[in-house]
Amino acid sequence: MSQIHSSYFQPRIYPRNNDCEPAEIDRAQTIDPSGTTNWEKVEEIGREGIVGHLKKIPTVGYKLTQNEYGSFEFWRKITNSPDATLSVDLNDFKTAAFDIAAFLTDDDAAFVGTMVYPNLRTAGFTVNIADPDALIERTFDFVGEQAVTWQGDNQYYIYDEHVATSGADTDIDLSAIPPARDPDSEYADVYFVRVLRIRSGVTTELTENGAGVLGYTYSDVSHILQITSITTGDIIKSYYTSATAPAVIFTDNDTDVAGILADSAEIYLYIPQSGSPSSSDYLYRIQSVSLDVRFEREDVKEIGNREVVKRGIKDKTVTVTLGRILNNFTVEEVLRGVAADYGKIDIDKLSDEAVLLVKIFEDYTKTTFKYGFMATGLAPTDLKPGAAINEYVKADATLEGEYLLITTTEGDLV
Repeated sequence: MSQIHSSYFQPRIYPRNNDCEPAEIDRAQTIDPSGTTNWEKVEEIGREGIVGHLKKIPTVGYKLTQNEYGSFEFWRKITNSPDATLSVDLNDFKTAAFDIAAFLTDDDAAFVGTMVYPNLRTAGFTVNIADPDALIERTFDFVGEQAVTWQGDNQYYIYDEHVATSGADTDIDLSAIPPARDPDSEYADVYFVRVLRIRSGVTTELTENGAGVLGYTYSDVSHILQITSITTGDIIKSYYTSATAPAVIFTDNDTDVAGILADSAEIYLYIPQSGSPSSSDYLYRIQSVSLDVRFEREDVKEIGNREVVKRGIKDKTVTVTLGRILNNFTVEEVLRGVAADYGKIDIDKLSDEAVLLVKIFEDYTKTTFKYGFMATGLAPTDLKPGAAINEYVKADATLEGEYLLITTTEGDLV
């Protein structure tokens, strides 16, 4: 078998909830999954060697770094938001889940299989502008409990979406890309990873051969997936594997820009009492900006089940780090809530209501706004003016809050 080059490692994301369809993951620079089995070695008194291993629920991490390219699509996918969504905030990450799959082809153009990380959730993310010449990057940290490689007769990971036209529209024909049986299943008729029903914005996982509204059946002869009970407008999402390739795996994105540089961003800092941001709130001489979000997740399991049954976020932390060359005290004046050249800046009197805006434009002309970030209720946690031999004086500042808006509407950044 030939080797697999990153050019043929084609990632896609499959949102779980809402009317939110899969998409390829564009402008990815590094993908770094990790899996820990969490097996526990068991020994006993009176015996040399181990008795065996207790196979606890695995822990899976998935780190992804992208070049910023001005697209809001991936933010919608990881929050399970419909395509018409123009803004998301941190609450939209609470119950959102998704699969990320990588379709693998070797150097001889032979398809090898699909690596799938199911039911991932967002643990945090960072938007980073490392220096004035840097490409803007965004890095995501996802968590889950499973990692599965599908190959052979199950080599393609398939998604099908069906929107019911009536209460009688119960039969879904999958003969074009027929499901393959799960070879690990102890039962002969398990063909689906999951089947979901989206009704009025509520996602329900259906059970195979289940009775009533929670059931579905499948015939490997007719390739018909039959939903036991359905209502007009219900969205049925089915996930399965097949020996037959899907029509679309990865579509090259030649529409969006290749990347966005630091010169295409604008940074503002102000206190809300002073009104909406203006040109006077623009930050000059900024050398780096990092906007980091961390979630304290509470994804609940239950006795008798290896799956996460409820998803949630207990706490949110937004950390902003501004790196700058000290040439004035604008940041300190803003945090103090005073005008330029105010006579005294006392660290004990700084505001905890600062607002940071980061606007991303398509290029350095800043004529086409793509989207932006607004962090509110920021309190300064660390101010670091520092000097070194033969260097200009630096004055880094770190602020912390709990709220972040991400929006494609520039007018919302006020």
